[in-house]
Amino acid sequence: MLDQGLLLARLVFGLVMAAHGAQKLLGWFGGYGLDAVSSMFESLGFRPGRLFATLASAGELAGGLLLALGLFGPAGPALILSVMIVAAISVHWGHGLFAMTNGIEMPLLYAAGSVALALTGLGRYSLDALLGLGSVFTPALTWGALGIGILGAVGTLAIRRIPQAAPQS
Repeated sequence: MLDQGLLLARLVFGLVMAAHGAQKLLGWFGGYGLDAVSSMFESLGFRPGRLFATLASAGELAGGLLLALGLFGPAGPALILSVMIVAAISVHWGHGLFAMTNGIEMPLLYAAGSVALALTGLGRYSLDALLGLGSVFTPALTWGALGIGILGAVGTLAIRRIPQAAPQS
């Protein structure tokens, strides 16, 4: 039953994350599309906004699809982890825990779920297993990929220009 559980978790986490990225990147599923998302990224201090919006959206889309397909082991979870760390800190951090107040609940769940799937392995019902790639992704390689995701998030946050509050007159 473990492999069926991993498949279910991968499909739900991966496909919903991919759809979340498609909302931003392509305007699908009721999303705002890249122009609006680029403006939001600019307002958060990510400049140029279009570049950061494209990278984040593409990371969500690609990471979600890789996770759902069970392809390339920890690569998809590492992409999701990276984007979710940036989202949690730059958008949700000051709003508490729960999604109802725009808190960090959703990016935290996506990040934790993705890391858990990377650490457990993607299971028998994955493209990695079908292609014989499962044994390639050793614990060291998995931790390395996740570490690169974390470093990418830290680097992205480090170059962000935090908007200054307008002076009160």
